[in-house]
Amino acid sequence: MFIFGIAVMVKLGNIQFVQGDEYRAKASERIVKDFIIPANRGNVYSVNGNLLATSIPKYDILLDALTPSAKIFEDNLKPLCDSLAKFSGRKSSSYYQKKIRKARANHNRYLSLAKNLGYSEYLRFRTFPMLDISPFKGGLIVEQKTKREHPMGGIAQRTIGYERVDEKGNVTRPGIDGAFGVQYLRGRDGKHAKQQIGKNQWKPINDNNKIEPQDGFDVYTTIDVNIQDIAHHALLKQLEYYEAEHGCVVVMEVETGEIRAISNLGRTSKGTYYEKLNYAVGESHEPGSTFKVMALMAALEDKVIDTATIVDTKMGTKRFYGRTISDSRGHGKISAARALEVSSNIGLATIIDENYSHQPEKFIKRIKSWGLDKTLGVSLIGEGKPIIPKPGDAIWSRNALPSMAYGYNLQMTPLQTLTFYNAIANNGEMLKPRFIKAVKEFDKEIEVFEKETLNRKKICSEKTLSEIREILKNIVVRGTGQRMYSENFSMAGKTGTARTDYQNYEEWRKDRKYVSSFAGYFPTENPKYSCIVVIHKPSTKVGYYGADVSGPVFKSIAQKIFTDTPLIDEVESLEVQNAAVTEQFESYYNIAQTYKTIMPNVIGLPAMDAVALLENMGLEVGIKGSGVVKKQSVPKGQKIKKNQKVVLEIS
Repeated sequence: MFIFGIAVMVKLGNIQFVQGDEYRAKASERIVKDFIIPANRGNVYSVNGNLLATSIPKYDILLDALTPSAKIFEDNLKPLCDSLAKFSGRKSSSYYQKKIRKARANHNRYLSLAKNLGYSEYLRFRTFPMLDISPFKGGLIVEQKTKREHPMGGIAQRTIGYERVDEKGNVTRPGIDGAFGVQYLRGRDGKHAKQQIGKNQWKPINDNNKIEPQDGFDVYTTIDVNIQDIAHHALLKQLEYYEAEHGCVVVMEVETGEIRAISNLGRTSKGTYYEKLNYAVGESHEPGSTFKVMALMAALEDKVIDTATIVDTKMGTKRFYGRTISDSRGHGKISAARALEVSSNIGLATIIDENYSHQPEKFIKRIKSWGLDKTLGVSLIGEGKPIIPKPGDAIWSRNALPSMAYGYNLQMTPLQTLTFYNAIANNGEMLKPRFIKAVKEFDKEIEVFEKETLNRKKICSEKTLSEIREILKNIVVRGTGQRMYSENFSMAGKTGTARTDYQNYEEWRKDRKYVSSFAGYFPTENPKYSCIVVIHKPSTKVGYYGADVSGPVFKSIAQKIFTDTPLIDEVESLEVQNAAVTEQFESYYNIAQTYKTIMPNVIGLPAMDAVALLENMGLEVGIKGSGVVKKQSVPKGQKIKKNQKVVLEIS
């Protein structure tokens, strides 16, 4: 016993004096701990000040089923379950009673009652019996998290973007939210010491080393929500009609290079469309006939031809170095200008081959002088790289020049192509596309972004520029884009139709795939906006030419923007009535006048109209999707009351 007592004394001494510091540190660790105070992420706004992305708190409600005493538990269980049943609207009170009793019997201290609640719903939960008692008596556990939400739904969601970190710490940062997250939006987290007062219970303590969080700055983009809505729905309508694989549209302000709208829609296995990838910025592909403008401009600027130069396009086919190039039909002998107007592959291939085959470097040098072989360096992550081959490259051959003349054997992204067309509209000044206008802290400007010129000088002479602009106008008046012509407003641009996935020609002939496009600007005189529409793999059973597939999207966007913000000398265009729009407005007006306290039928109405109508009736409206209303949670004819929630399913 004496020896055992000595051993105990030695051990106590060792713990007290030898290992004392170590154990005291561990004890302190368990009692006091630094907690991160997350910074509020900045908001993303449109150029009009509309909210595009914001962080909102969400709450998970849990119950420690062992904490309440037997009396508190039995007195409050049924009233609590009645409240839960009323809140959910799907489960009965008896279901919740059984669930909570089972959790108490199984010693469950972490029973989930509700997830992802908004702040008002969270406050409502705090009034429920048992949950309105202090957490140490009632067992309430609240976990708060922050969720990034996009008030515009799926519209421009890929461009607005996000910043996500997975379990392994890998960061995904598409779009504006991702590109400017680190520098502006994130802010800096703070920290604060808390003391443990019970199991999983901590309280803040006075801490001289407390670091306050610094909230992120707000980012104001160049996106115009009205133009974005127009572009999104015009593209969606055409994709659905032609059953296309994917497509994109970009609208740029000519004088500033600011992107007013960008929509990227990909098809799902169910045939619906959503913002899948940023095709406009990231997808390089053979542009097809939209590149003919660059080819002809190079020849005009190098003075190897003029617009009146006659070129023989034969009767629709011509051999180049053992390979046949064809047109949709024969045009015979026509001028160089007319060759571009009718989009003759043979015409452009002949012009470039006859004048540059002995010195292809001269043609490539002219193309590269415009920066078409380089990325634009836009702020969004993932810009696709253009491919402009040169002699000696693996993809170079004697047929390379004729192929390049009509947009094959090279690659560009839609945004890179649009940037060049915008330069034509902007009197030869090539501007870098911009997605961000300013960074602010409340109303204080932290940084303002001005227009940025890509070329130190104009892309070509005034003579070449004037000639090309005249041809682009004539393409819509009397060329391949003449079906787009309107007497009420003017447009200029170039159609494009290119084969895709044709590496195995025999397989391609069995299942032909095309890329249809249109790039241009409007109005023709003093252009305000430039625009490109690219639609991949439309159903050939419906159509595939650029003028038929992409042209109507361009025209619809131009028409709606033009009548929304007309120039002074074109005010008469406002008098032109669109029968469909008039009918839609009359339907909206009649519903608004008829229904006051009874739920109307809003199926078939555009989402924006339906939301405005129902909110004006005093209802709380939730939407799922974008486009046209397909389903409403409250049936037509049912009596409604103020602040009642209605969910609309949109597609």
